Amino acid sequence: MTLKFYAHPFSSYCQKALVALYENGTPFEWRLLSHENPQLFQEFAALWPLKRFPILVDGDHTIIEASIIIEHLALYHPGPVSLLPANARAALEVRSMDRFFDNYISTPQQKIVADSLRPEAERDARGVADARTMLDTAYGWLDKVMAGREWAAGESFSLADCGAAPFLFYADWTHRIDPSFANVIAYRQRLLARPSFARAVDEARPYRPLFPLGAPDRD
Repeated sequence: MTLKFYAHPFSSYCQKALVALYENGTPFEWRLLSHENPQLFQEFAALWPLKRFPILVDGDHTIIEASIIIEHLALYHPGPVSLLPANARAALEVRSMDRFFDNYISTPQQKIVADSLRPEAERDARGVADARTMLDTAYGWLDKVMAGREWAAGESFSLADCGAAPFLFYADWTHRIDPSFANVIAYRQRLLARPSFARAVDEARPYRPLFPLGAPDRD
């Protein structure tokens, strides 16, 4: 039965799952969520009332959250690229880095973008400042970690890199990575060169005018 992927190409969390799908050439049916197709939105809302994408439908099962989608694929639709090590300790490191990118790169980045969409009187200047501080701190920590690594959890591309790719991509657009963090910048460039993520980036190019802060003329 064909996997159905409800998502939007410009969403960072959707790209996270897409990288995993593309890494292994896993066949799936795009269920592209757009205002031009309200019926799909109705299907999506019926499957997941919280309306957070992406979701993956695999037969009778609806899988939510990008990390869980990737783990589901590894269990039920494995391919040649293993994104989660079989060794429990190595897998723990992958999951730890995955949580880092979710909580300390993506969350503050999305805080800044979401705040820009609010009416001026409702904006949270202190919250945005705190989010920028968190990103700088996270960049600094990651720069030290990546000094001895090619990928987020070591020498192999993993689940953690699937999230790092879109999160660092948009974070740099939102709060520029300081040139002093050379290891983070180099890692971001390696992610951009990875064919699976490069494909996701190219598919999202038509939607760049939607970026609330204005998409930079790069990447």
